Amino acid sequence: MTCVEHTEKRTSARALPGRRRAGRATAVAVVTAALTLLVPVADAAARPGAWPRPAAPTPAPPPDCDAARGAVEASLGPLVDRHGIPGVAADVVDRRCARWSVARGVADLDSGRPMDAGDRLRIGSVSKTFTVTVVVQLAAEGRIGLDAPVERYLPGLIRGNGHHGRKITVRQLLQHTSGLPDYVEALAERPVEEWRFRHFEPREQIATALKMPRPAKKWHYATTNTVVAGLIVEKVTGHRVEAEVDRRVIRKLGLRDTYWPGDGTRIRGAHSRSYMPGPGGGPDGRVSFRPGGGEASSRGGGKASSRVDGTEWNMTFGGAGGALVSTPADVNRFFGALFGGKLLPARWLAEMKRTVPADPDRLWPGARYGLGLISSPLACGGRWWGHGGTVPGGHRALGAVGPGGRTVALALNQVPATDHAEQDFRAVVDSALCPPDRTSRLKENP
Repeated sequence: MTCVEHTEKRTSARALPGRRRAGRATAVAVVTAALTLLVPVADAAARPGAWPRPAAPTPAPPPDCDAARGAVEASLGPLVDRHGIPGVAADVVDRRCARWSVARGVADLDSGRPMDAGDRLRIGSVSKTFTVTVVVQLAAEGRIGLDAPVERYLPGLIRGNGHHGRKITVRQLLQHTSGLPDYVEALAERPVEEWRFRHFEPREQIATALKMPRPAKKWHYATTNTVVAGLIVEKVTGHRVEAEVDRRVIRKLGLRDTYWPGDGTRIRGAHSRSYMPGPGGGPDGRVSFRPGGGEASSRGGGKASSRVDGTEWNMTFGGAGGALVSTPADVNRFFGALFGGKLLPARWLAEMKRTVPADPDRLWPGARYGLGLISSPLACGGRWWGHGGTVPGGHRALGAVGPGGRTVALALNQVPATDHAEQDFRAVVDSALCPPDRTSRLKENP
């Protein structure tokens, strides 16, 4: 396990198009030394003949910062030791404790390379919050009406099987109350090698969804909704949704390790490998996963009996709702900026935080859903805001903001196989966002 404090990461060699980090401890030491020297030299230059004043000692972090690190570090253990996930990592940002990261296990089973919170991964449905943020930005500009029907922007697209674009609003798409089925469920029923490396178009995915049975419940998490929302962005801006997210969010915030992979099946730059059930681990070569990262479908077992590398994938199947590659640090920067008012006026962030109850079978008990945001209870009281993501190849991501403004982003390179493993995964969020005196009393899942 590593526990490394960070400031800025990444050299130009790892900027887009590329991915995550390297040489962080050395870079931090060099930058710190440089800054320590620059201040007295500048002071001496301003006052000829004067001796440089000694640099002030770096203040030690508050004791509760060390306690928070220890709690997160301890919470990662069960995921590797009990549930057999190869590698796990967490990146945490706090105004008092600065930024720090911890990791356990390995990023690559073949080489044994340690897991690193600086590695890139596929963040799955965390992509939805990026896309929805752009939709709400356009609403703030008066170019999209949240309560306008989809038919206004995409006439004729949503028709058939009882669905009609006149009856579905943009808000319902972003909130998953549109009643549209999830085309990802249809893909998951097919042998993975039939579709893992092929290209998908958004309208193709929507057509698949419209042929599926209607959902039984009012709130139904479906990537279909975000794909439709992406087409609305394209309609009103004249640019692909990926380009708008890149311009309005990724480049604006300097997220150098976040990018849309398009048809590229490999992750650029340093990244963790990801693993999925191998022969005998899934029915008929199919994969079982929940795109939003809800409770696992399996109720038994813990460690995977067999697994294969699932890193290479054509993520056009996820599109605007699931294709992004990023790092925990970039995910933290994004959520910190969103909730810090750098991407939306307060009124429009409040729109994103208007929630409805989520289906616990598709997320988890106590979860609520806003516009591209999950709200979930903390074990110590209060709620976190953010989003989770899962991809069939095995990466699992989550970004969350706590009541005090601390942010945490998590990365796994294998999807939790049981409800117990998923609960232990979310318990890491509790450890990161709850006060240390409360965190120390959190009980491990039995």
